[in-house]
Amino acid sequence: MMMNVTPNQIERLYSRFTSLDRNDCGTLSREDFLRIPELAINPLCERIVHSFFADSNDDRVNFRQFTRVLAHFRPIKPNKENRLNSREEKLRFAFKMYDLDDDETISRDELLNILQMMVGANISQDQLNSIAERTIVEADTVGVGKISFEDFCRALERTEVEQKMSIRFLN
Repeated sequence: MMMNVTPNQIERLYSRFTSLDRNDCGTLSREDFLRIPELAINPLCERIVHSFFADSNDDRVNFRQFTRVLAHFRPIKPNKENRLNSREEKLRFAFKMYDLDDDETISRDELLNILQMMVGANISQDQLNSIAERTIVEADTVGVGKISFEDFCRALERTEVEQKMSIRFLN
């Protein structure tokens, strides 16, 4: 269902979850995530934290929701079927990082916004605009000025998403 993990790995993951749970209430808040130093310095921190709450009707995340998001980052094992960490699901997860308004497309403004988060003031606004415009033109196969999930997958066809979106956090 969740991940192909051993009981020992689940215990270790639960231990990490409870160490983040400062209020000892069995759930995590956005603030709990923001206290993770490696996450706090990530330019896409807000988007990553948002992913944990995307399927939640609450402002807190339980252990099951926590592991469901982390499952996307498990390395893919040959001949093992795992829905959440398949290539398609990894791509869908990445796509949602860019789709700021959750409308199932990435607009030029959304792409520009993400680029600004990632590079900050290291690139001029004109250069960012040029990159965003060129990316939309190259990826948008229908010519609507937005990138669909299918366009996104096609654009990343030759990218090794399985390796780039894998973290060995249970070893």
